[in-house]
Parts: sequence; structure tokens; C-alpha cells
Amino acid sequence: MDNTIKEHDNAGYLDMELLRFTTAGSVDDGKSTLIGRLLYDSKSIFEDQLEQVAKSSERKGLEQTDLALLTDGLKDEREQGITIDVAYRYFATPKRKFIIADTPGHIQYTRNMVTGASTANCALILVDARNGVIEQTRRHSIIASLLQIPHIVVCINKMDLVDYSQEAFDKIKEDYESFVSKLDVKDVRFIPISALKGDNVVNRSKEMNWYEGSTLLYTLENLHIGSDHNHIDCRFPVQTVIRPKNDKYHDYRGYAGRIASGIFKPGDDITVLPSGFTSKVKSIDTFDGEIEEAFAPMSVSIQLEDDIDVGRGDMIVRTNNRPEPSQDIEAMVCWLNNQGPKPRAKYSIRHTTSDAKAMIKDIRYKLNISTLHRDEEDKDVKMNDICKVLLRTTKPLLVDSYRKNRITGSIILVDDATNETVAAGMIV
Repeated sequence: MDNTIKEHDNAGYLDMELLRFTTAGSVDDGKSTLIGRLLYDSKSIFEDQLEQVAKSSERKGLEQTDLALLTDGLKDEREQGITIDVAYRYFATPKRKFIIADTPGHIQYTRNMVTGASTANCALILVDARNGVIEQTRRHSIIASLLQIPHIVVCINKMDLVDYSQEAFDKIKEDYESFVSKLDVKDVRFIPISALKGDNVVNRSKEMNWYEGSTLLYTLENLHIGSDHNHIDCRFPVQTVIRPKNDKYHDYRGYAGRIASGIFKPGDDITVLPSGFTSKVKSIDTFDGEIEEAFAPMSVSIQLEDDIDVGRGDMIVRTNNRPEPSQDIEAMVCWLNNQGPKPRAKYSIRHTTSDAKAMIKDIRYKLNISTLHRDEEDKDVKMNDICKVLLRTTKPLLVDSYRKNRITGSIILVDDATNETVAAGMIV
């Protein structure tokens, strides 16, 4: 991988846009094979990796190389032929860099899918051409819509097993469209593929002349993701204060962090929350020097014109556009822990760079992740359940709704006794 980076470095490789995508599908829909095929056909695998996979396939008595073995990293996964944990894979083409989160299909690993999908720009949802839209397909689509993933690509796989039939493809497309119309999903595309044979993954299929759309790789390379970030509401959670204290930068005081949303420029009127002090942006610095504007998701250091008290956990916002400080927070949470929430138990809540203590005041309802039905009677929350809760925090948090801003609208809850992350939440 290092060699690849060095080769491309001069060609502006490091400035290339990054697309994060997640894969979801039922157990044998071929997610791992698809990712293996993407890596193999886009020439993103080293020869020694391929040799290892070829040897493993031989040992299993397979006639051809099993590309799924490229992604199933855990021994249990290879032995059982299933994906358990989220496997992250990295590859690049001359157009874009990619991070793939390969997430499990089993219902008992819903939390792993939520983890892998929380930062994704795009979800690939695999459907077996023989089985069509099943409960797992609906569940994964509902999670993608809950997590506000902007783009969904429905890969109708195993087309080779239905004789590359256009009718089979059209039927699944129609079924999926009628279901997804009830969800909050903006951009849905459909591609008929065979991950095993390589049809329409990287190379166009000779067997499906009736399909006039793009291949999967072309789609991923050309998805417009620039407007996926919120560029309207300016939010800059401060991570740390930079004070070099050397002669060259004797008076430098910069506030460093990653821009959650919006665009900042020198001269902008800003307010620091929660203190409410106002100032102007004096300069914006990056590792490569000063810049004239910064936007999400850049990591920068901002200097202000006035000397005011700013520290980790504070947020720099535009004066005329502020988040609502709130101590009563409603959120949809995915429960990640074996032990369900205890009534009135205290947790640490982490929101952007800010920490506080929180208590679950009320569980409003559990969501049936297959039907979207709200169960207000059953409040017994177990691992992998998704529910709506009311939290009370010890200090006001500077929150936006998750729908408006995926960064300032997300929280995690941590059990102080064990230091385990017990829930991930989206603020309503």
C-alpha cells in the first residue's frame, strides 16, 4: 500500500476525494465476493495476497479462486463462510480513494452494521436475483435511511443464476422502489451484477446488453458527494488549543479541530458557545499553511481576533446561526451492549468534542427494524434493538438534529463502570 501512495503522491493522490461506502445484504448474497471482485478487477490487490487466497481456495477444493476470502479477515469468518465483524478495506483508482465497510448480514450483528454505516456516503445493498427483496433487504434499507446515508446502490447479484434475465431484474427493481418510497432516501440506483463472474462490477457485462446504466465501479467513482456535507450551518467543535510558545510563533493561539459543517473564512463574525463571546476569524491554518476558506470535513486551526477563553468541548459557530443548547435530548439509539439500559442509570455521553453525564429518563418506544412498527408497550431493550429515548444531561449540549447534521446530531453513551460504549444515537 505504501508503494501505491508514493507512486501517486506527485499526481495529487492525497488530495483525491474519499468515498466511504458500506455493504449490506443477507448472509449468502455475496458481499465479500463483490468486494473481492472490486479489489481484484480494479488491480488493488498485491500478488502475495492473491496467492494466499488461491492456496486457501485450493485447500477447500474449489475450482476457482474464492475472492470472498480477501475480505473475511477473522478465522471464524473464513471457517463458517460468514462475516461477523466490520471489515474495513481501502483501495484507490486514479479518480477516487475508497474505504469499504463490509458489514455482517445477520440480525444479531445489527450493531456492527450501524457502526460501519455511520460515516458512509453510500450503501451498497445486495439482493440475490433468485430471492428478490426479502426481510433482510428491508431491514438494511431502513437502517441506511435511519442513518441518513445519502446514496443507495441496489446491486442485484447472481444474475448468472437467473440467465441474466431482464424480467428478474425489473421485478426486483419494482418491488424495491415501492418499499423504499416509504423511507427517507434521496438517491437510489439499481445495477444487475454477477460478483462471481465479474459482470458489471468493474467491466461491462457482455451477457446483459439490455442494461444501459453504468458499472458499479464507474458509479462509485462518479457519485456526487460534494453536497452530502451540510455547508450551511457553520459548526466547529474545538478539539485542542495550539500554543507553540516558541520565538517564531510567540503569540500564536489557534483552536484546532475538524469542521463539522459549514464554511469558515477570515473576517467572519463568530460566537463561541457555550460562553456566548463574539469575535471575528483572524486566520485559518492547515498543515500546509494558511488558507482563505475552510469547509467540512477539513481539519484546521482557527485564530480569532480577540483573546477569549476557548477550550476543548466549546464550539465556534456563525453569530447568526447557532445550535440549540439542550439538556433534554430525544434520540433514536441502537443498543450495543449485552446488558440493556437500567432505569435511571447514569452514563457518560459524548457529543462532538464535549463530554457530560446523562441519564435515560424514558424509553418512548422500540422500533421494529423490519416493519418500522413502533412498539410502545415493550420497553425491554436488548442488544441490537433500536429505540427512541429521552436523555437528561448534566450540562447543555450544542446539538442539531441528525437529519440536518450527521456530526452534531450524533452521540454515544459510555458505561462509566466498564468503559464500554453501550449505545450510539441519532438526535431527533
